[in-house]
Amino acid sequence: QLQASGGGLVQAGGSLRLSCLASTITFRFLVMNWYRQGPGKEREWVARISTFGNTTYGDSVKGRFTITRDNAKKTVFLQMNSLKPEDTAVYYCNSGGTSGIWGQGTQVTVSS
Repeated sequence: QLQASGGGLVQAGGSLRLSCLASTITFRFLVMNWYRQGPGKEREWVARISTFGNTTYGDSVKGRFTITRDNAKKTVFLQMNSLKPEDTAVYYCNSGGTSGIWGQGTQVTVSS
């Protein structure tokens, strides 16, 4: 299971840090993703971190968001800086892509 937390309401230009705790002993072997779905929008892939810590980002968040992982804590993080109103969405952590394991989502709202 994956449990996301850390969402909230923030003003444009602000920052939030999301966390996703995995309840599996094999966490260190998992490629982890963050996705998001904004109001009236399709689900969007945001960022990925490999088992070795290599990271990739969607174009809309590149340079503003940072994905990291702590294998000892079985947690993946998403540091979100310079937030924009268009970042408003429910953010989901995921393992295994669209057909993989999903967390319950955490709401991020960015006010203008």
